[in-house]
Amino acid sequence: MTIRNLDALLAPRSVALVGASPEPATIGSILAAKLQSGGFEGPVRFMNPRHETIGGTPCYRTIAALPEVPDLAVIATPPATVPGIVKELGDKGTRAAVVITAGLDAAQKQAMLDAARPHCLRVQGPNCLGLMLPPLNLDASFCHRSPVAGDLAFLSQSGALITSIVDWANARSIGFSHVVSLGDMADVDFGDLLDYLAADRKSRAILLYMESVTSAPKFMSAARRAARAKPVVVIKSGRHAAGAKAARSHTGALAGSDAAYEAAFRRAGLLRVTELEDLFDAAEILSRVPPLAGERLMIVTNGGGAGVLAADRLADWNGTLAPLSDATRATLDAVLPATWSGANPVDIIGDAKPERYAATLDALLSDAAADAVLVMNCPTALADSSEAAAACLAAIERHRKTYKPKPIFTNWLGDGAAEPGRAAFRGHGIPSFETPDDAITGFMQLVGYMRAQTELMRTPPSLPDDLSFDTDGAARILRGAIADGRDMLSEAEAKDLLAAYGIPTVRTLFAASPDEAVRLAEEPLARFGAAVLKIQSKDISHKSDVGGVRLDLRTAAEVHDAARQMLETVRSRRPDARIDGFSVQGMVKRPRAHELLLGMSVDETFGPLLTFGAGGTAVEVKRDTAQALPPLDLGLAHDLIRQTRIARLLAGYRDRPAADLDAIALTLVRLSYLVSEHPEIRELDINPLIADETGVIALDARVRAVDQTREPRKPMAIRPYPSHWEASYDLTSGGKALIRPIRPDDESRYDKFFAGLDRRDIRMRFFVPMKHLSHAFVARLTQIDYAREMAFVAIDMSDGDLLGVVRFSADPDYKRGEFAVLVQSALKGQGLGWRLMQHLIAYARAEGLEELFGNVLAENTTMLAMCKELGFSITDDPGDSTVRLVRLAI
Repeated sequence: MTIRNLDALLAPRSVALVGASPEPATIGSILAAKLQSGGFEGPVRFMNPRHETIGGTPCYRTIAALPEVPDLAVIATPPATVPGIVKELGDKGTRAAVVITAGLDAAQKQAMLDAARPHCLRVQGPNCLGLMLPPLNLDASFCHRSPVAGDLAFLSQSGALITSIVDWANARSIGFSHVVSLGDMADVDFGDLLDYLAADRKSRAILLYMESVTSAPKFMSAARRAARAKPVVVIKSGRHAAGAKAARSHTGALAGSDAAYEAAFRRAGLLRVTELEDLFDAAEILSRVPPLAGERLMIVTNGGGAGVLAADRLADWNGTLAPLSDATRATLDAVLPATWSGANPVDIIGDAKPERYAATLDALLSDAAADAVLVMNCPTALADSSEAAAACLAAIERHRKTYKPKPIFTNWLGDGAAEPGRAAFRGHGIPSFETPDDAITGFMQLVGYMRAQTELMRTPPSLPDDLSFDTDGAARILRGAIADGRDMLSEAEAKDLLAAYGIPTVRTLFAASPDEAVRLAEEPLARFGAAVLKIQSKDISHKSDVGGVRLDLRTAAEVHDAARQMLETVRSRRPDARIDGFSVQGMVKRPRAHELLLGMSVDETFGPLLTFGAGGTAVEVKRDTAQALPPLDLGLAHDLIRQTRIARLLAGYRDRPAADLDAIALTLVRLSYLVSEHPEIRELDINPLIADETGVIALDARVRAVDQTREPRKPMAIRPYPSHWEASYDLTSGGKALIRPIRPDDESRYDKFFAGLDRRDIRMRFFVPMKHLSHAFVARLTQIDYAREMAFVAIDMSDGDLLGVVRFSADPDYKRGEFAVLVQSALKGQGLGWRLMQHLIAYARAEGLEELFGNVLAENTTMLAMCKELGFSITDDPGDSTVRLVRLAI
């Protein structure tokens, strides 16, 4: 992951066009004309050895002859020439290139990248429409129109969609800060650009059209960072098999499953839309509407039917109508006819004149119960729609001068009569929609973004303090199967693997013959009153499909008869299968329990993917599952459960008590740890996991594992909790502390920790006095991305209190990290800060960072002394005499 030299791509000071042409209707001539007439303030140079000038602009024969080093080069030449041109540009000192040329084969693409790499010359494309930076008056594309300047960034793998978006946006005066056609993404991809735009002040929101992701870990890290900073809306093609195949042929990249993309977008906090029209609407809304403070919508209409349609659509989205307060109802009673609706939607009757609209809006916009307002108008012969729009605009302007502005949406229905009103609203920066459905969809897009942000900042429930795993035992099971030349674990091995991570299972025994099955069934028959018999064969994955499962066997004779019959049935249905024997286990009877499926597979793009849903033999028919990317915490596990239909049944109904949802969620967390820590696992099914009010137990499991050294697994898209960096530390005051990576659930420890700090220590750490830490602030401290930052906490092993914390946040190149350390005031001088710093330095060294640095107040002599002893260099800050700069080369 790197944003190095992306400033040359997205904020260039000079541009060179390689392949400029005077030939009409060629890409070279279109680019030349746009660069000449666009108004870009920096130098624009043309290069083509066959021409002296193009359109009055001098044309240079070679790149070396250019009078200055261009920040950005635009290349529109035949494919075979591109690698050589990139090399010449790199030798010249150019730092970025837009390769518009299509048709580069794999060898040519690699040669292009090899030529760029020594110079860290960044390449956009190839096979792209180009680049448009409206605030800089730079249009280096062959789009039919240039976009207007604004604050939306649009990144797209499809050049055709860019032309459509620009055409649509220009008609509505919606502007862009960046329009980037990514093309084949040989170098610069979504992850790089999201990382750059997250900190970019010119863009208020980011729109994505995506066909595939090339580096899932980089994309996820950058997307999570960008989504915390501003709205990110994505439309992803290839949601179904035919579309995915077309996307692969278009980009040449594997697209992965749509379920994995959905899980990734949800985890990163992106707002996904499925229709191009919704992306257009999102562009309009995000460019015009202030952020929501809540989800409650007030609807005003002069047509009752239209208001009902809007309310119905809101209910389809699980939206919320705002309640009418008694005070607001009384105000409306005074200005509306007696026949008004008296509720939300507020129907002000079909003969509503402009004054009635204005009075209604004055009342509703000042009502704290409404977080947003939708104003609707149906044309009638009794009132002029344009005059109603003007009255609404006047009321909105009064509201903006008095109150914190609320998001306001309008829906002027109709065509000819409605268009002047819609145009007036758009001219004042208020989104206007043609139908109630579009208006509600637009509002719910804002709600979806707000919900995504809330999820990103949510504090998960605390994990049990005694959460531990037999990692070595699990590894032995997997190694044993692989050493035997098997990729499928036996049922007994699979259950032992789950048990090593604390997932409750039924003890399973292996019998080689019917007689041995009878002998082994004695214990489960005595304990459970009945036994379960299953066929064991490496060639049979789904035993019930071939008659290989018998339940509720109550006597030894029934076990013996079932075994003999099972052999005959399985051999007749699968004569090719090698029969190893039988598994014998107790019959767990929980008649009111739910059968669940927990699973894991490896997605071709995002790596390990967890599945939860309704289980049992009809799992494929029910098709009630949801997916999530590991790792999970308890909050994410509960969210995964809520995405399924069976979640409503698990919550309890009629006389059926709720299942132990916490136990289900904890099982998902344990499964997440198992998958994260053992890359040999490629497939895993727990089906069924039965769950009721007493807890959960896995009745059957299937695991496929391969040798990681020979067939490396696709890396996890999200870097997992690095448990191997846990360590114990003996406190000088007595007792022990656990030093471990920070977790999101550590937020609950911060209030007590902060209360134990004296004011001077707080100022030394944060440079300003602080009386309390907000949830949002602490969430950013505890919900970190292990791929770009690290924090270690010291936890008192006797009471779980937070004793100290040390952290670094790395730059996007992951070369330098800014560090900070803070310990309880009562523990200063006892070596805990020193130990935490040593732990952080060791981690940074293992990660390959080149430097740790920090800013320390000059009066913080204790910290400066520790830095000196640790080997940091200490220099004055040239911009602030009260601060010292400390650096440690690792």
